[in-house]
Amino acid sequence: MATISSIVKKHLDAMVAEAGETGYKREEVGRTLMSFVIQIYRETRSVDDISEELRYVMSNLDPDQDYTFMRP
Repeated sequence: MATISSIVKKHLDAMVAEAGETGYKREEVGRTLMSFVIQIYRETRSVDDISEELRYVMSNLDPDQDYTFMRP
């Protein structure tokens, strides 16, 4: 059974490859995808809720960051 992550990853890889073939950078794909994700979120979520999620994502960008709930 396919997971949502595997489905999205498959399509993301294809988008990045196709965009690269036409001269677009990976970052441009990411930026464009983010705008579409926001559109999807706005269909059912409030601006405050979306903003809170984006703040959470931004706060957790560093993969080496320790979190207070983590044990050493």
